[in-house]
Amino acid sequence: MTAPLDVLVVGAGPTGLALATQLRAYDTPFRIVDRSLDRARESRAPAIQPRTLEMLAGFGVTDDLVDRGSTAVRLHLHLPRRELRVPVFDVGCEDTPYPFLLFLPQSETEAVLTARLAARDVTVERGTELVSTEREGGYVSCRLRCPDGSQETVRARYVVGCDGAHSTVRTQAGIAFEGHAYPQTFLLADLEIDGLEPGAAHTYMTAAGMLFFFPLGTPAPWRMIAMRPPGPRGGEVTLSLLQRLADDWTTDRAGHHGHRLILRDPVWMTAFRIHNRGATHYRNGPFFLAGDAAHIHSPAGGQGMNTGIQDALNLGWKLAHVCRGAAPEELLETYEAERAPVGHGVRRLTDRAFTLGTSSNPALRIARTHLAPRLAPLLLRTTRPRARLFRTVSELGIHYRRGPASTSGPHRPRQGPQAGDRLPDVPPGLHQHTAAPGYHLLLTGPAHLWPSPVPAPGRHDLLSVHHLGTDSPWPEVTHALVRPDGHLCYVARGNDLTGLRAYLERWLPGLAL
Repeated sequence: MTAPLDVLVVGAGPTGLALATQLRAYDTPFRIVDRSLDRARESRAPAIQPRTLEMLAGFGVTDDLVDRGSTAVRLHLHLPRRELRVPVFDVGCEDTPYPFLLFLPQSETEAVLTARLAARDVTVERGTELVSTEREGGYVSCRLRCPDGSQETVRARYVVGCDGAHSTVRTQAGIAFEGHAYPQTFLLADLEIDGLEPGAAHTYMTAAGMLFFFPLGTPAPWRMIAMRPPGPRGGEVTLSLLQRLADDWTTDRAGHHGHRLILRDPVWMTAFRIHNRGATHYRNGPFFLAGDAAHIHSPAGGQGMNTGIQDALNLGWKLAHVCRGAAPEELLETYEAERAPVGHGVRRLTDRAFTLGTSSNPALRIARTHLAPRLAPLLLRTTRPRARLFRTVSELGIHYRRGPASTSGPHRPRQGPQAGDRLPDVPPGLHQHTAAPGYHLLLTGPAHLWPSPVPAPGRHDLLSVHHLGTDSPWPEVTHALVRPDGHLCYVARGNDLTGLRAYLERWLPGLAL
C-alpha cells in the first residue's frame, strides 16, 4: 500500500483539473484519477465566463485560454419579423479584466489545465477507476482498478468526486441526487455554416422553441444546439436533419434577408437529454462533491462547467489549509454552506430560462412570438436590466455575504465591497497583486496610519500585505482580507486591527497579527 494521501480527486474533467491545479499550488499531496483513457476530444461545454477566467488567472492559465478562444461581446437575437443586435458586455463589466464571454471547446480547456499540471510534475492517471471505498480511522481506503486490470488500494484523508452526473463518489458517500429529466431531446453539432455573421452569438426565437449558434473557432467555426422535433426519439443525427431544422426555424429571417443558412462539414453531431438534478448534500464526512457530481442542469447561460470549476476553486484551498494544519476542520464546513446556494440558484435560473425557451405551453409560445419582439427592444434600451443580467450570467455577482466565514468588522465600510463579495479589479490591475496563493491583506488610506511592516508572525507564506493608498475599492480608510479564491472574508473601516486578529485566530489559528 502506498503512503497516505491528503486528497484523492476522482474525475479529470475541467472541475477535477481545476481542483488539482489549486492543490498543486499549495503542494498538497494528492492524486487525480479518471476512468476514461483520454481527455475529452469533443467541444462539449464551449463557454468560459469572466469570473472563471479571473479565478484561474492566478495559476497562469487564463492568458493561454484567451489566446486559444474566441471572445464575443454581441448577441444577435433573431425574433419573428425583426433582429436585435445586443451588446451584452457593454455595461456591468467595469470591474473585471475579462469583459467578455470566451468561447472555447471544453477539450481545449482540459488541454490547457492538463499541460499546466504536467509542467508542475502532476500526471493525470487515465484509465484508473474508483471501485469502492471504506472508512478506516482518519482515512478513506480507496480501491482503484488500474488500466491493466490490476487493483491498488490507496488511503486518503479526503475524497472529492468530480466524476460527473453518474458519480461513483456520490454513490459511495450515500448522497442522494434528486430532480427530473426534461421531456425534450436536443441535437448538438460542431460544423461550418455559410450565411451566419461571424463574431457574435446567434439565437433564433420561434413558436416551436429556440435555436442557438455559438462561435467556436475549433474544432469547427460554429456550435449548433436545437430541439429535436416531436416524434420518435431514436434515429441517427444527420446533417440533413440539422439542415431541415435550420431551414424551418429560420424561415422568417431567411425570407427577410433573402438567403438561408447552409450547414456543412460537421466534425461532431449528437443527441442528448437534459436533466435538472442536485445532490442533497455537497459533503458527507471525508467525501466531497463538485461540478456535475453535485448539480446538473440546462446549458442555458453557459453556467455548468463554470459553476463546477468555481466549486473546485472554493474547495481546493480549504482542503490545502486544513491538511497542512493552518486552518481548523470547521473551514471545510463552509464549502457546502457557500456553494450549495449557488448550485440551487443556477438550477433555478436555468430551469426558468429553459422552460421559457422550449415550452409548448400556448401562453409561452405567444410570449416568444408576439410579446418578445415588442418588449425586448424596450428592455434593452435601459442599462440597469442588462447590467444585472451580465452580473448574473458572468457569475461576477456571486457572493458569500451570509457564509459562516464572512465577517464584517465593528465599523462596516459605508461604500465599496463588503465581506463575502468578490474583490473587484478596482483600480485595474488589483487582481494581479492578489493572484498569488494565500490570503492577501489590503490596507487603504495614507501609509502612516499603518505599522510598517505589518507584523505577521507564524505562517508568513499564507499572508501577503498590500498598501493600496487612496486608490482602492473603498473611499475611506479600510482594511480587508482577501481569501485565496478572490472573495473578501473580512472587511472593516478604520485602522484598528483588533477584529482582524480575532478573525485570523478563528480561521487561521497558526497566523496572527
